[in-house]
Amino acid sequence: MKDGYASDLVIAIDVEEPRLADRLMTLLAGVPGLRVAAPGEPADAALVMRQAKAGVESGVGLTSREFEVLALLAQGASNKTIARRLGISVHTAKFHVRSLMDKLDAIGRTDAVAHAARLGVIHL
Repeated sequence: MKDGYASDLVIAIDVEEPRLADRLMTLLAGVPGLRVAAPGEPADAALVMRQAKAGVESGVGLTSREFEVLALLAQGASNKTIARRLGISVHTAKFHVRSLMDKLDAIGRTDAVAHAARLGVIHL
């Protein structure tokens, strides 16, 4: 208690998706008696949300972002379209495509989608 009043409940937010984390922080900031912890600050409680890593069960080990890129590749999206839809730069989209191709041992975009489908990482 501070000065006879109960102190705020401090909540840490550990959410992988940046947009969702920002939205949660905005929503929780307006709740009386609640405060969102600063990074590294001890908290009374934590809100944790982890996305399952796509491809782990098949041994590929794709990140959730790579899975999103793969889904767009399967739709025939260009790097520019991938960048726009995911809110990233074209350079970053190219990086994710290259990483996917390396992890899937593919020689091209279509080959990456085909390998992922054969491994059961995506379903076409």
